[in-house]
Amino acid sequence: MKFNVFFICLCLFASCNSYATEKTTIRIGVQAFGTVDWELATLQDNPQTDFQLEIQHLANAEAGKIALQSGAVDMIVSDWIWVSRLRATGTDFTFYPYSNTSGALVVPENSPIHSVKDLKGKRLGIAGGELDKNWLLLQALAGQEQLDLNASVEKVFGAPPLINEQIKQNRIDAALNYWHFAARLEAQGYRQIIDGKGILKGLGIQEEVPSLGYVFKQSWANSHKEAVNNFFKASKQAKNQLCTSDAVWQKIIPLTNADDTPTQTKLRQRYCEGGIEHWGKPEQLAAARIYSMLRKLSNNQLTGHSENLQPGTFWSIE
Repeated sequence: MKFNVFFICLCLFASCNSYATEKTTIRIGVQAFGTVDWELATLQDNPQTDFQLEIQHLANAEAGKIALQSGAVDMIVSDWIWVSRLRATGTDFTFYPYSNTSGALVVPENSPIHSVKDLKGKRLGIAGGELDKNWLLLQALAGQEQLDLNASVEKVFGAPPLINEQIKQNRIDAALNYWHFAARLEAQGYRQIIDGKGILKGLGIQEEVPSLGYVFKQSWANSHKEAVNNFFKASKQAKNQLCTSDAVWQKIIPLTNADDTPTQTKLRQRYCEGGIEHWGKPEQLAAARIYSMLRKLSNNQLTGHSENLQPGTFWSIE
């Protein structure tokens, strides 16, 4: 009888202990070969105490948005403009920064284009469409020099890989592409004219405002606050490892989908330049100013009709 009591108590203790150490599962949707994959692979090499990742690879950014909104995943990487637009309709999605690298304008090494004003009369390839944020902000920057970029360049819109192919085949004179596609061109000798940070600085935004971040439901995060915040801290540590340890970087090189060392090196450089050093009130106020710019530049098409960035758009890790 004493043995049975002891055995029952032991089982109860084991069961309670297992319950106490149960980890929160974070289902995260990412694009295969995307830079988020680099961080998550590094993070998974370091066992975490209170969360575990369930990674779902998705075809593209739109597939990620659909997966998040349908509840198929808990988290994706997207932009805060989209989050604010959704919050204006009553949803409770929120955003925590991942990277402040967005895109770049690149030209062939021997190109006569050396500044934004030199784009006049040229063929410009633009990743995405008319509402691409880099394109809208580049137009605003050109406008400061009395150049109507929309009217003075021949625009070629397309998917990022297509834009890269277009410039390689000399079908366009310059390419405005997402940062990792621009980095691949730079590794092949193409020259950067300006990047997303430079465009914002030219528009008077001195703060480094993240362009991309983790997006998730605020109500879900409130229910798993410690695990979610620890995931963000672990993600930042993983990024630091990738940028400071050659051994850690070597492990994820297969995920870069780049076979040559110059491309791998340039991808690492541009990726590390996107690290979030400061994220607080100044950066969030700057984001509100960018929102107002984009609302005007897109005639509400990008932001929706809300006059201001929605409260709660940004998640606080405190």
